[in-house]
Amino acid sequence: MRGRRIAFDYGEVRTGVALCDPDAILASPLCVLQSKDKDFLTQIQNLIAEHQPIHIFIGLPMNMSGSEGESVVKVRIFAAALAELVDLPISMVDERLSTVSAQKQLKEAGVSIRASKELIDAMAAVAILEQGLLRENLD
Repeated sequence: MRGRRIAFDYGEVRTGVALCDPDAILASPLCVLQSKDKDFLTQIQNLIAEHQPIHIFIGLPMNMSGSEGESVVKVRIFAAALAELVDLPISMVDERLSTVSAQKQLKEAGVSIRASKELIDAMAAVAILEQGLLRENLD
């Protein structure tokens, strides 16, 4: 189905956001939001109103063993809050190694880890979005 998709890599401090083109071919970093901002959810609503995605993907930080830890509970709370605000399908995407993958890509591009903290969150959201798109294409 044609339309943009948006992905969130939720964290207690920062949340990376990625967006794809209307044909769901290219996922790109959009921004990084400060999760503790009082208007955090309003910022997300504004992004959704501006870009009009047809689907939301949220990274689910599973443990390497496949079990769910404390971070998963926080992400599920975020997803539930988001579901209250928007009338869009929301899918959880296993994000194991998404941050590691983002760090590797940035390192290969010559960006230092110190200089790339926020960029890593946005790139992790890109990895989540790519996984979501891949899953959509397989269904």
